[in-house]
Amino acid sequence: MSAPIGPLPLTRNKVAQTEDAAPAVPIRAGAAGLAAGVIEAEAEREAFQAQAKREVIFADDLLPGVGEEPLTLRQGLAAGGLLTFTTVVTLAALDELESATLTTLAPNIRDAFHIGNSAITFIVAAASACLVLGAIPMGWLADRVRRSRIIGWAGLAFGLLVTASGLATNILLLFLARFGAGIAKAGNNAAGSPLLADSYPIGVRGRLYTTLYGAARTTGALSPIVVAGIATLGGEASGWRWPFVILGLPILVFSAFAFRIREAPRGQYEMKSVLGDVLTEIDPMPISLEAASARLMRIRTIRSAIIGFSALGFTLFTGGVLTNLWGDDHFHMTTFQRGVMGSVSGAALLVALPFVAPWYDRLYRTDPARAMRLLGLCMLPNVVLLPVQWFMPNWILFMLVGLPAGALSSVAFAMIGPLVASVVPYRLRGVGGALTSIYVFFFGATLGALLSVLLADLYDPRVAILAIGVPAKLVGGLMIIRGSSSIRGDLSLVVSDLRDELAEHERQATDPENVPALQVHGVDFSYGQVQVLFDVGFEVKRGETLALLGTNGAGKSTILKVIAGLGTPTRGTVRLGGRTMTFVSPEQRGRYGVHLLPGGKGVFASMTVRENLEMAAFRLRRSQEERDRRFAYVLAMFSDLAGRQSQRAGSLSGGQQQMLALAMVLMHDPEVLLIDELSLGLAPVVVADLLAVLERLKADGLTIVVVEQSLNIALAVADRAVFLEKGQVRFTGPARELAERDDLARAVFLGAEGG
Repeated sequence: MSAPIGPLPLTRNKVAQTEDAAPAVPIRAGAAGLAAGVIEAEAEREAFQAQAKREVIFADDLLPGVGEEPLTLRQGLAAGGLLTFTTVVTLAALDELESATLTTLAPNIRDAFHIGNSAITFIVAAASACLVLGAIPMGWLADRVRRSRIIGWAGLAFGLLVTASGLATNILLLFLARFGAGIAKAGNNAAGSPLLADSYPIGVRGRLYTTLYGAARTTGALSPIVVAGIATLGGEASGWRWPFVILGLPILVFSAFAFRIREAPRGQYEMKSVLGDVLTEIDPMPISLEAASARLMRIRTIRSAIIGFSALGFTLFTGGVLTNLWGDDHFHMTTFQRGVMGSVSGAALLVALPFVAPWYDRLYRTDPARAMRLLGLCMLPNVVLLPVQWFMPNWILFMLVGLPAGALSSVAFAMIGPLVASVVPYRLRGVGGALTSIYVFFFGATLGALLSVLLADLYDPRVAILAIGVPAKLVGGLMIIRGSSSIRGDLSLVVSDLRDELAEHERQATDPENVPALQVHGVDFSYGQVQVLFDVGFEVKRGETLALLGTNGAGKSTILKVIAGLGTPTRGTVRLGGRTMTFVSPEQRGRYGVHLLPGGKGVFASMTVRENLEMAAFRLRRSQEERDRRFAYVLAMFSDLAGRQSQRAGSLSGGQQQMLALAMVLMHDPEVLLIDELSLGLAPVVVADLLAVLERLKADGLTIVVVEQSLNIALAVADRAVFLEKGQVRFTGPARELAERDDLARAVFLGAEGG
C-alpha cells in the first residue's frame, strides 16, 4: 500500500500570520484593571496553546502498515530472506537454552558451592540483569554501525563466557562469567530486533517476533529435560558443569554466520508503506544516546509500554527460579521432574502463539489501538491464576494450573518487539530497544529480584510470588490498555516525519546548490509538562543572518538550545546543510560547526583573557598551526582584547566580556553561529563595536542566527527576521517588512528580554 503524497491532513491548527492571531489585551487603569488584564492574558495564552497542542492525526489508512493487504508468514520471510531470520532466531534459541540451563540447575549449583537460596537467586537475577549493561552500548551501536557485526562479535564473546561458566571453580568466578555473558547476550537482543524490523514487512511483524520468541521458548521448553539429562549423566557432584561447556560450541558456530547477514535499509518498510519508495540517507550524522532517549521518552505509547512491561518484568527472572526452588523444597521434586515441569510450561506457550500472533497482525492492520489492548488483556488473567496455582497440593496440579498463566504472560512479552518498532523513529530502533530493556530488565526484573530475595528469605517463594507477581500483572495490563489510546497519534508522528523527509529529499535532488545551511521544521518542545514551542519552522541560507524576535517567553532562546543540541524536541527536525542532526549531541554539533554564544556571562571570570582563549582552543591542541591561526584571527578582530591578555576576565567591562565570549566561540571556526541576546545590558558604543564584528563575519560568509531584543539592532544586522509569539512563528520574511508590521513591531519594543 502506497499512500499518495499530498497535503498533510493535520488537525493541528496553525495560527495565521496576521494581526488576528493573538488579539491584544485592552489596557485598563488601576490595580484592578491590571489584575483583570493579567487574568485575561493568561486565559488567552492557555486557550491559544491548547489549540496549538492538538495532535497530528492521520487517517488510519495512511498509518504505516495499517490497511495493507494481508501477508502469510512465508511471504514475509521471502521478502527479507531466510539467513537473517534463521541466524537471529537460532542465537535467540541458544540464549534461551543457556538461561534455562542456569534456572534448571540453580539447586545443583547452590549445593555445589554451599550457598543459600537468596544467594543463588541473586546470582541468577543479577547476571540476567547484566543484559541492561550491554543493552545501552549495543543499542547505541546498532543505530550507528552494521548490526550483523554487533550480533557476530557479541555472540562470539557470549559463547566463550558460557563455556567459562561451566569451568568456574568458585562462586566468584561463576558470577564474573555470568556477568560477562549477560552483557554479551545483549548484542543479539539490541541489534537483532531492529534488524528484523527493517528486514521484513510490517504486516508480519507480530508473527515474526512471536516465531522468534516461540522458537526460543521451544528450545527453552525442551532444554530442561536435555539439561537435566546431561547433568544427571555427568554425575551428582559436577554434572551441572557439562551443559554449559557443551552449549558454548553451537553459539560460536552460529555467531560466525551472523557476519554474512545483509544490512537492511533502515526504515524501508515504513517508507514503502507511507511514501511508496525507500529513501537512502548518505553519511548520516551520529546519534546521541542522551538525545535519542529524551525523544523516545516523549512518545506516549513508549512510556505506557515501558511501565506496563516493566511491571511484567517483576517476575521475569525470578519466577522460574522461585518455581524450581518451591518444587524442590515443598514438593521434593527431582531434577528430572523439574525439567519436565519447565518443558511442559514452555510447550503451553507454543500452543498459544499460533493463535495470538496472527490475531495481533489482523488487529494492527485494521486498528492498532485494539492490537495494543490485546497485549494488556493477556496479562490480566494472571491476577486470578497465580494465587490458585501456588496453593495447589501437588506438583502436577501446580504445573497444570500454571500453564495458562505462564503462556499468556509470555505471549504479551513476545509482543514488545513489534509494538516498540511500530512507534519508534526508524533511526532510533537500537536505542529504543535498549531503553525498553533498561526498564523491563533493570527497574522491573532487578527490582523484582531484590524484593523476591527479601521475601523468599523472610517467608518462602510462594509469598514472594504472590506479593510481587499479582499486583505487577494487574498494573502492567492496565497500563498497556490505557496506553493504547495514544498509538494513533504516535504513528501519525512517524508519518509526518517521513513525509518531511521525502519533501527534503526531493528538494535536494531538484536544487542541490541551494540547500539551506540550517533548517528547523515542525519543532515542538516542552520543559517537563509545559510545552513552549509549537510547530516552529524556518530556514537560514548560507551566509545569511537571521534575527529571532518576539515577546517575552516566546521561545527564542529555547529554539537556539534546540539547534545547539541542548534540548531535544518532542517532534520535528533540525538539519545542517540538509543532513538531519536532531539527535546529534551538542559536542558533536560543535565538530560539525554549530556553536552557541549563550546569553549572560560566557567567560571564566577567575581566568585571564589568554587563558579563556586557550580553554576555547582546547579542541585544537593537536594542531599547533591551526591553533595559532585562530588566535591571530580573533585577536586581530578584537584589538581591545589583544592588549589585555594577562587581565582577569572578571575585571573586564560587560561589553569586553561579551567580546571575549564571542572571541572564544570564534576560536572554533564555526559554520553556524548562534547568538543569544547580543546587546542585552550593553552600552550603545559597545553594541556598535559588536555590530561591526558581525558585519565582518557576514562578509566572511558566516551563517548567523541572533536572538535580539532590539528591533533597530536586528534591522541593522539581519537579512531576514522570524517573529515568535507564545511559542509559534507569526512572521518570517525580510527584516524591513517586519518593521512595517505595526502590531509585531510594538510587541518587540514592549516585550521584555528573555524568551
